[in-house]
Amino acid sequence: MSYLRFDKTEMIRLEESLQKEILRTNRAGAYHCTTIVGCNTRKYHGLLVIPIPEIDDENHVLLSSLDETVIQHGAEFNLGLHKYRGGSFSPKGHKYIIDFDCEKVPQTVYRVGGVVLKKEIVFVHHENRILIRYTLVDAHSDTTLRFKPFLAFRSVREYTHENLQASRQYFEVANGIKTCMYPSYPELFMQYSKPVEFVFKPDWYRNIEYQKELERGYDFNEDLYVPGYFECRIEKGESIVFSAGIAEVETSTLLSEFQKEVDERTPRDSFKHCLINSAHQFYNKQDDDFYVLAGYPWFKCRARDLFVSLPGLTLSNNETEMFHSIMATGEKAIRNFINGEPVSVKIYEMQHPDVLLWAIWALQQYSKFTSFDECVKRYGKLVEDIMSFFFHQKHNNLFLHDNGLVYTDGKDEAVTWMNSTAYGRPVVSRTGYVVEFNALWYNALRFSAEVCRSMGNDTFADRMETTSLKTAESFAKVFMNEHGYLFDYVDNNTIDWSVRPNMIFAVAFDYSPLDKKQKRQVLDIVTKELLTPKGIRSLSPKSVGYNPYYVGPQVQRDYAYHQGTAWPWLMGFYVEAYLKIYKMSGLSFVERAMIGFESEMRYHCIGSISEMYDGNPPFRGRGAVSFAMNVAEILRTLYMLDKYNNQL
Repeated sequence: MSYLRFDKTEMIRLEESLQKEILRTNRAGAYHCTTIVGCNTRKYHGLLVIPIPEIDDENHVLLSSLDETVIQHGAEFNLGLHKYRGGSFSPKGHKYIIDFDCEKVPQTVYRVGGVVLKKEIVFVHHENRILIRYTLVDAHSDTTLRFKPFLAFRSVREYTHENLQASRQYFEVANGIKTCMYPSYPELFMQYSKPVEFVFKPDWYRNIEYQKELERGYDFNEDLYVPGYFECRIEKGESIVFSAGIAEVETSTLLSEFQKEVDERTPRDSFKHCLINSAHQFYNKQDDDFYVLAGYPWFKCRARDLFVSLPGLTLSNNETEMFHSIMATGEKAIRNFINGEPVSVKIYEMQHPDVLLWAIWALQQYSKFTSFDECVKRYGKLVEDIMSFFFHQKHNNLFLHDNGLVYTDGKDEAVTWMNSTAYGRPVVSRTGYVVEFNALWYNALRFSAEVCRSMGNDTFADRMETTSLKTAESFAKVFMNEHGYLFDYVDNNTIDWSVRPNMIFAVAFDYSPLDKKQKRQVLDIVTKELLTPKGIRSLSPKSVGYNPYYVGPQVQRDYAYHQGTAWPWLMGFYVEAYLKIYKMSGLSFVERAMIGFESEMRYHCIGSISEMYDGNPPFRGRGAVSFAMNVAEILRTLYMLDKYNNQL
């Protein structure tokens, strides 16, 4: 049985199937995302969603969906599914689904009387083009297929509504048409692998609703334009491929091209293979630069996310060359930033105080995966330059104090990963001596000192080692409290007593300013108060302000974002800390703790991990449907477990 297979009973229950989403990307920013029954429930959903840099920095939905209709003996059976005003679904094509499988590519099988039709979808790598293959598996009489495209031509942040400005003009191309609703957009080419008839019958389908947007407190309905429909005969055993993209294609190659794309896919036949496949979805190649998108469907490439995700997405999968490619882009951004230049690549939020420290952490993981000498050879100068930048006090919001700790101002602007804001102010004003910033700093000092010494820069290495001694002494005095856990931040007389997960980094990193007893105390508190089956809570239920449910309108969700929700990416550091303390004896506990993530492969965005989860049962997935840091750190956890198990 396929690892990601859903039968008819699961598909026809819309209260369940509409909660399960699929995501396919082209590794260049474009994507296809919808529910497993093909009903769009978000404004971000679409069959062909692409970046259009000529317009703005957002993705745009060109082709929202494609309704298929099976025609036999004059009877029409529409396989599409849309939700309209008032909660009514039409045309309820999900009732014909007998099987859905997503092991290699998304594959839906429909049965209409004696007709069995298989539909498979792939995204062409590095092209803004999606392919759908239809195969008539069985039929007892003449069969015709009709295809009705629903067009949007809008940003994922907006909606389209019936208007007189939308162009109805179209032009015939090989086995299809091209059309463009608005002048600023590229033309959309819709073509088939065999001749089809296009019937021009323009109309607007009004008041289509998106349930997820309604739940999130946003506008939730739009109108979609249908220019007409395509129609063709299909024989039993025959396959037809539909192509939608922004350039004309050679239709005679569509069948072979589809199969070639299928053959290149990583089968999602296990938990690990699902995560590897998901990891590849975040890769984003733009010209000669390689990026990691922070998540789908709305995130861009954010600096912190890139460096946290990089080792897990690449090294854990033995993809060292991809690490090199992405880090090459990251180094451009780093050097722009430390030189006071505009960032020349599309990496955002480089100014956040911990970003460069996470970059050093990523290089430290590279040194462990390859070798220390290889890391020094490739990235030693970069490490040296970053640390010199800090020692010369050139960062405008991370200041090295005489006690060896680093200080940041986060009162008016959210500068840590806990970055939610409401009414223009940080929900959690983490400011002053921030605990993970200083854990990162101590780790960077120790690792960078080794790097610089191996490069012959003993003077700088000595300075970093001397500073690290002060950092370690001050860290315990400032952050450790009598209850056995670390303050989240300390700013003069302001001390945050909240039990938060950020203290786990001080236990997980290779170089820790804590002694063994202190590490165990911190780990025990995190285990007792923050550990869930879906990650580590952002706030303890015992702390003031605990809010575990990320639901409701935007402001309500902003206040819950880091006030109790569980984050899977923190699990990688928790596991690393746990194994450092308990070593081989901790394996069985850690393996049991990972079970909740494997079960997640069949829920929310199937085969991937959502941005966050409710902090209380049943720990529902929330936010972005697929999140890079989460996938990366669970992959890194599996890599760590493999290494420990191989020692047995």
